[in-house]
Amino acid sequence: MPKPGKMYNAMKAFIVGGSVGVIGQLLIDVFTKWLDIPEKEANTYMIIVLVFFASLFTAMGFFDNFVSWARAGLIVPITGFAHAMTSASLEYKREGLITGIGSNIFKISGSVILYGVVAAYVFGIIRYLLFGG
Repeated sequence: MPKPGKMYNAMKAFIVGGSVGVIGQLLIDVFTKWLDIPEKEANTYMIIVLVFFASLFTAMGFFDNFVSWARAGLIVPITGFAHAMTSASLEYKREGLITGIGSNIFKISGSVILYGVVAAYVFGIIRYLLFGG
């Protein structure tokens, strides 16, 4: 089977990732306008809701297929991090809480955390050097 083109994958990631962004913004609007929650707190609640549903759908078994199809559109947003953590937890749950889940939960997402922290550190230094404290 021929591989799909890069433009097709980019458009699919743009549409799916953009849809996740729209859903996130709708959640923030619901929290701020209907539930009268301050925007700063609404942002946190939005992330919690997206992580919860990505984890729930991964545990239910159908999010894997959607991630395989959408690729970067679901891997790049916070939903991808939740999917990676939940997938690793489910894969190693038979080995127990400590040697299974505890030892392997960050197997996939550990690199995301590592390079995210390193990038934040590097960009923080660059910002400090360019703009001062």
